[in-house]
Amino acid sequence: MTTPLVAVVLAAGAARRFGGDKLSASFRGEPLLHHAIRAARAAPVERVIVVCGDRVDFGDWPAVPPIERVCIASTALSESLQAGVAAAGEVTGVFVFLGDMPLIPHDVAARLAAVLDDRFAAVPRHAGKNGHPVLLAARAFPEIARLAGDEGAGRLLKQRDDLAFVEVADDGILLDVDRTEDLTRLQARR
Repeated sequence: MTTPLVAVVLAAGAARRFGGDKLSASFRGEPLLHHAIRAARAAPVERVIVVCGDRVDFGDWPAVPPIERVCIASTALSESLQAGVAAAGEVTGVFVFLGDMPLIPHDVAARLAAVLDDRFAAVPRHAGKNGHPVLLAARAFPEIARLAGDEGAGRLLKQRDDLAFVEVADDGILLDVDRTEDLTRLQARR
């Protein structure tokens, strides 16, 4: 039996540029965060972990795969990522989804899982730019534990030559919501 993959949705940021409570903002009729959770649930995972503040309500979902909440007080990206990885436990790898990326194609995660093998991570790319979700292998976890402040895994990935890349035609892997105008722009996309 192989050890499982887990999805982690990072949703603990302060949303200062947005003006607060970004993940509850309506996007196509439901909270922005729900789109990220749906993409994470479409991944080949045993469970989904949502790392968030204690006031984030992500609603009710069907039981499979189960969704777990990990509440943290910090808004630092490194601490969110570390909390998600720690909650994942003994797994082959962790998909890292961002709560403010509502247009992730649901087939991308399975494509990443298919190419991870013994690599440090599998990363989707569009037009030469790395996107999300990123699939981090368990051997990346000790380096994730050493991150600090508002630093995610991006710097670590830039230093590695043992990554697998998956070309993705859909630019949704690059599109996040930082400001209210970003939300408006993405709402208008077909």
